[in-house]
Amino acid sequence: MRLIKGVKNALPSLGRTEHDYKKDKIPVKKLFVGSLAWATTDDTLGAHFGSVGTVASAKVVTDRETGRSRGFGFVEFENDAEADAAIEKLNNSELDGRTITVNEARPREDRPRRDFSGSGGRSW
Repeated sequence: MRLIKGVKNALPSLGRTEHDYKKDKIPVKKLFVGSLAWATTDDTLGAHFGSVGTVASAKVVTDRETGRSRGFGFVEFENDAEADAAIEKLNNSELDGRTITVNEARPREDRPRRDFSGSGGRSW
């Protein structure tokens, strides 16, 4: 997968970035990838899925404080057929020495906002 210098997650064939897809509202299908090795990067994840189709973006989720991988990530494809093929072909495949799981991503559930005021839930 060829990336444009200075732009992460660029689409190799069109030179488009993840930002372009959001800005232009180009429909993409998002996949959840679990059980990633700590050493897996955005580039290796994108390259692994690039063997199946055109990857719009690939992102390994990292911890905000440590910068270390949280062991999962997301991959977006340009069309549903390629995303479905990726699920079929790459679910339970090996990446960086680990067996990964691949599923269609679900929307985030709304969670109650956490209160860090230190009052312990007291309102006084």
